[in-house]
Amino acid sequence: QVQLVESGGGLVQAGGSLRLSCAASGRTFSSYVTHWFRQAPGKEREFVAAITWSSGNTYYADSGKGRFTISRDNAKNTVYLQMNSLKPEDTAVYYCAVSLSSIILTPRGMDYWGKGTLVTVSS
Repeated sequence: QVQLVESGGGLVQAGGSLRLSCAASGRTFSSYVTHWFRQAPGKEREFVAAITWSSGNTYYADSGKGRFTISRDNAKNTVYLQMNSLKPEDTAVYYCAVSLSSIILTPRGMDYWGKGTLVTVSS
């Protein structure tokens, strides 16, 4: 089992920044992929960004390209999502999730989930 705990959400004005953290504990794997998804009220959960644990390769949804940066700290078993130039449409619950196989753009492919952290961007 892998436990994922997100933190760093909060209320921020449009144009501001937040850094989300996803701390992993429990069973470790030689290679897996950590993803960030988000879900706004009344909408489906959508892919935001992903990073491979071994090589650090990253992938972003178009909505976050140029504004969001995903990174990892192997020593801390933590993945970060730096979000800059936030917009009201970025308001959502942000979830950390792990796939044991590869970068997957749909929530159904995830093996483990955190409980999420709320990000609210005011206009």
